Amino acid sequence: MKKTFLALALTLGVAGAAQAQSARFGVKAGASLTTLTGSDVTGVKSKFGFNGGVMANFALNDMFSIQPEVLYSNKGNKFENGGDVRLATNYIDVPVLAKVSTGATGLFFELGPQVGFLASAKLKDDSNSLDVKDGYKSVDFGYAAGLGFQAESGPMVGLRYNGGFTSVDKDSNAKARNSAFQLYVGFLFGGK
Repeated sequence: MKKTFLALALTLGVAGAAQAQSARFGVKAGASLTTLTGSDVTGVKSKFGFNGGVMANFALNDMFSIQPEVLYSNKGNKFENGGDVRLATNYIDVPVLAKVSTGATGLFFELGPQVGFLASAKLKDDSNSLDVKDGYKSVDFGYAAGLGFQAESGPMVGLRYNGGFTSVDKDSNAKARNSAFQLYVGFLFGGK
């Protein structure tokens, strides 16, 4: 069901983009506050990370656009009783967002599916690093929702939540999903 939903959303996004009135391209970067959530997750707390990448915005009209992105995202968590031990996972996230602008105020809302491809997973402390990528699924299906402000000239600032639909743990039945708040700044070049 989730894979069908994702495939349908991506198809609609590409079809909508093909009908777009104008296209703009841009860059974005920001800070993340991430952790793992789920009924089987205990003893963890949030950690700070980085996110950044490129985006395209295909306007369908003055209010509605489709915005696919390719982002590098630090995720993971710290452990409450683990001293300085943290799980550091890095993903290449590909959200396809429906973006609704409120008009002259510059306020926008965004929502859509996201697929993340695991680039690395390590348990770290101040002096050691252990590769644990084999214990995590290579693909993470989820969603993104957010809001922000965008000036007509291109700069924007936004706050987004990324949540996982699927558990990231490969080898057990543990329910542990990625959870990330992202604060970002970006710039769209060209067009209106």
